[in-house]
Amino acid sequence: MDPAQPGLVRVPQIGILDPFRSPQDQVVRVNGAGRAASAAVVIRECRRVLAARGGSVVREALAGAGRTDDWRHYPDGDGYDPLSHAQYFYHRHAADETGEHGHFHLFLRAEGMPREASPLLLPESAIANLPTPPQAAPSKRGVRDEVSHLVAIAVDTAGQPVRLFTTNRWVTGETWYRADDVIRMLDCFTLEAAEPACVLNAWLTAMVGLYQPEIATLLRRRDEAVMDPIRRRRRIDVFEDPKLEIASSLAIDLDARLAEADRIDVESLRRPRPPSPRLPSMAEGWGS
Repeated sequence: MDPAQPGLVRVPQIGILDPFRSPQDQVVRVNGAGRAASAAVVIRECRRVLAARGGSVVREALAGAGRTDDWRHYPDGDGYDPLSHAQYFYHRHAADETGEHGHFHLFLRAEGMPREASPLLLPESAIANLPTPPQAAPSKRGVRDEVSHLVAIAVDTAGQPVRLFTTNRWVTGETWYRADDVIRMLDCFTLEAAEPACVLNAWLTAMVGLYQPEIATLLRRRDEAVMDPIRRRRRIDVFEDPKLEIASSLAIDLDARLAEADRIDVESLRRPRPPSPRLPSMAEGWGS
């Protein structure tokens, strides 16, 4: 085992990453400040390990590949956790001028979704037209076909995250769920049992935990873009509309977000707790 790994393998999978376990396996949910603070700890540890190796999250995804082929999924067959049914892959498009190297697409398969989640069907989806071939469909993993795209994380050539975005259905060939359902799925995204890259898996899980409020906003904006009345009046399947590819997008600054998570966590610790209710003494009686 790499001597730089024990801090991620032996401790965070048991302790630091506990706040990111599926609600199905965890009775008590952490609050937003606690989730972000825990995620910040994991991301900093991932940075430490990667710096010691002279690596990056992109190199972890490529797993020794000599070059990055456009549109190819890395790792081969996608990263997949058979316990949580979280899935991801990294790929890049043809070179452009944005400074982005590529992006991670994050998914949750049906077996890991909250029980109340159900696909959204629109009347125009029944129109007889040929669906647009998906650009970035995930590999088939698990038993069921339904899969939800949670968010994409774009990174630069150094592997630093620069943007979060969501897509229309035809881009990934996903099953479409309402934003509220997908937001609930974010708590279920964990990659503790996934192969092969421990550091990358921890980093992706923590990125979802750190940016959960921003991802929730992007998912709601995604629904607003797709359900726009003007778009739907065109009498085509909005999910297959090639004019709508990126449904919502947000530029991010990871260092600033980590600092904010630290500040909020410190403020929450300083906030005085309300006094515990005092039971009446026996002399006062019990509710008389």
